[in-house]
Amino acid sequence: MTIEITHTRREGTLIEGTSRGDGSAEILRLREYGRTQRQPFRWSRNLDCWYLPHSRDHATYTPSLELLAQRLRDAGFEATLTIDNADRRSFSEAEEEREEKAEGRADRFGGYAASAAQSSEAAWKTSHDISERFAFGQPILIGHHSEGRARRDHARMDDAMRKSIGESDRAAHWTGRAQAAANYQQFKKDPGRTLRRLDKLRADLRAVEKWQRGESAKGFSRKPADPELEIEHQELTEEIAHWEKVIKDAEAEGFKVWSKADFTRGDFVLYRGTWYEVLRVNPKSVTIPHIHNGTGKRIVRATGNRHDDWTWTAPYDDVSGRKSAAEMQQPPQAETAEQHEQAEQTAPVEEPVPAAKPTPAAAPAAGTNWQDSMALVLIASKDSSRSRKRRALWAMTRREAQAVCGDPRTSGRSYMLTWTDRPGTESADWEWVPDNGSHAPVLNELGITPRREWIAAPQAPAAEAA
Repeated sequence: MTIEITHTRREGTLIEGTSRGDGSAEILRLREYGRTQRQPFRWSRNLDCWYLPHSRDHATYTPSLELLAQRLRDAGFEATLTIDNADRRSFSEAEEEREEKAEGRADRFGGYAASAAQSSEAAWKTSHDISERFAFGQPILIGHHSEGRARRDHARMDDAMRKSIGESDRAAHWTGRAQAAANYQQFKKDPGRTLRRLDKLRADLRAVEKWQRGESAKGFSRKPADPELEIEHQELTEEIAHWEKVIKDAEAEGFKVWSKADFTRGDFVLYRGTWYEVLRVNPKSVTIPHIHNGTGKRIVRATGNRHDDWTWTAPYDDVSGRKSAAEMQQPPQAETAEQHEQAEQTAPVEEPVPAAKPTPAAAPAAGTNWQDSMALVLIASKDSSRSRKRRALWAMTRREAQAVCGDPRTSGRSYMLTWTDRPGTESADWEWVPDNGSHAPVLNELGITPRREWIAAPQAPAAEAA
């Protein structure tokens, strides 16, 4: 059977024609391939062939594939090598596919997190139910006929609690993965990052144009007739146009792109939450007093600082606002009062949301923070009967609930705190219990303000449609 090695920018590097146990896997798994010459090939069940990770939308390193083909031939295989770097997809097509895959990962990882959380809660309940037999501290009676069962119960309790902890950690892992995937598009299209990305892409495009003219760029030269230069020029032009459109859309929604024309010496620039006086205006940044002068200050002027001889540069893509020297002389109290009055006039009126029966957890929608949905913190003790309703202390976000329940100060020898996002129905399945304030120092240290009312978290659109 002939093993076909193919590479295109559109599909990446693929290996077809292998079969299980034919000996090719040992060669393909060597960490000696790709553009870095340190990558192994991986098997894809979706593609039903071997592929080289991160090889799509890039030119291949031809000597690496030639080495692979020679190794396969030396092992007794017939191997063919086909490379077509000109076959590619547009940047917009590639980015659209990446966004779709990120949404799919968010749904998939969200499901993993919900399943692990449910398994963790079930394992904890199993351990808790077994522990009720020892509610009054009954020891193991050595030599008694109950000794064997008691030891088995202790072992089952230990196994169930360890499983609960492990599943809880797994739920936290997949929750983080789901959150990262759901925020992919928001991260990629952040205007500040996009502006910095555009600066780098434009510099790369200028270098390619120099190489095409036979000039040196980035410390070396390339052959002007190299067809790869034309492909790189097309790719960079498409990517720059794509991100420039992202910036235009952001400007249409109110984002301000700052530049040298917006500032003069003596103005004040809002940089990372502090106003700094502008010492000099540069093509890509403004020179300001060193940020060490801004510790604990709202306004940093040109003189009268601890480090007057030190300066700092604030790039325009990290600037948040501008004021003239005259505007900065206005009393801050009057400014605060005016802003407060405007906020009162424009503040939207929120209508109360009726409480609804919680439904099973769903994967977060794209751009939604999975850990910001609501959870109910419960207190469980060894002396609680099996038929007793679950006792609720607070309602808070999942992130806060994980921090509170994971703090060792919120558990003791006879009780522990746990949380769930599917508590059931109030009064029927659980009830509020008084908060004696014993955990107030922990809540204050973590910066958490709990609530004493339960409102089911809204479901993602995909889950509602299902």
